[in-house]
Amino acid sequence: MGSKGARGWGLGAGVLFLALAGCGSETRRKDTAASAPAVVVRTIAATAEQWPAGYEAVGTVRARTAAVISSKVMATVLEVRVQAGDRVREGDPLVTLEARDLEANYRRAEAGREEARSALAEADQALAGAKAQLDLAKATFGRMQELFDKKSISNQEFDEATARRKAAEAAYQMAAAKGAQVRAKIAQAEQEVQSAGIVRGYAEIRAPFAGGVTARTAEPGSMATPGAPLVTIEREGAYRLEAAVEESRVKSIHAGQPVAVNLEALGRTLDAHVSEIVPAVDAASRAYTVKIDLPALAQLRSGMFGRAVFSSGARNVLAAPAAAVTERGQLQSVMVADGGYAHTRLVTIGQKSGDKVEVLSGLSAGEKVICPLPPGLADGARVEDHQ
Repeated sequence: MGSKGARGWGLGAGVLFLALAGCGSETRRKDTAASAPAVVVRTIAATAEQWPAGYEAVGTVRARTAAVISSKVMATVLEVRVQAGDRVREGDPLVTLEARDLEANYRRAEAGREEARSALAEADQALAGAKAQLDLAKATFGRMQELFDKKSISNQEFDEATARRKAAEAAYQMAAAKGAQVRAKIAQAEQEVQSAGIVRGYAEIRAPFAGGVTARTAEPGSMATPGAPLVTIEREGAYRLEAAVEESRVKSIHAGQPVAVNLEALGRTLDAHVSEIVPAVDAASRAYTVKIDLPALAQLRSGMFGRAVFSSGARNVLAAPAAAVTERGQLQSVMVADGGYAHTRLVTIGQKSGDKVEVLSGLSAGEKVICPLPPGLADGARVEDHQ
């Protein structure tokens, strides 16, 4: 045999030795697991069940009531009193703005009101004087009328008395009009004070309702302008799922229809109902937006991913406990108890319903799934089913 044949023979022998050694170590591991004391476990049989069948649509959780808070005046932001995630009550202060200009306008309106009020006393005095002159002119005219009827005075004297009465009446009417004008100015000044007070109140921006702060877009020193968002608030306890439904499916959906909504972030399925179908199709997705009111739940947050299942009958599934499923990367597995030993089974999981999952492959009905799974339980270990 040549040197090359000797080297080839040596390499083959080495590979064979490693393979035999690996088989031996695997066998020893299984023998060790089998010879260890039996682990007491609990099992739940995989069962064939009927689950509701239906159309599934994905969507996003949104608040039913949300407010983007902005300023009604242009002013510098002095203080922002909330952070994203804070809870606020109705009327709680959110943002404080620079109010010196607003305060000056209010003081100016107050000064105008006081000036108008001061003119009222003068107008009232003028009206009283005009009233006295009118009364005198009327009395004089009455006496002159009697004398004129008796032919005791001339026509000239009677005409002069008549003229004085008319002049007094005109002066009185003018004084009364002046008083009414002053009172109108006072009422206008009161309105200006009230309006300036309202505008001054815009410097303190408060929560319109109780809820949670979801966004803070203003910082002290920035300029607040009308319409620019400062803080965003959502009313707590009032959320809905906005799901995209294919246009071919929407004809079977109606307002008030019950819907099962699965929220993966919470690991829960909620009983909900359709509240609204937006009567417009999205040009990009060719789907309608269906709004589904969710029950009040403290853990709900805007932006959560959800699946809405619209029921359309029932279907047969193989169900197993969700807690028995182990996930390692893309692989999903369960451990079954068979003949007193634990065996790992790779499975394919479908939908989830409550504390159960749909098993698409890897299990058969009646097989006993170990649940809960004891820590460190090895494949091939001896197990004892605790009933």
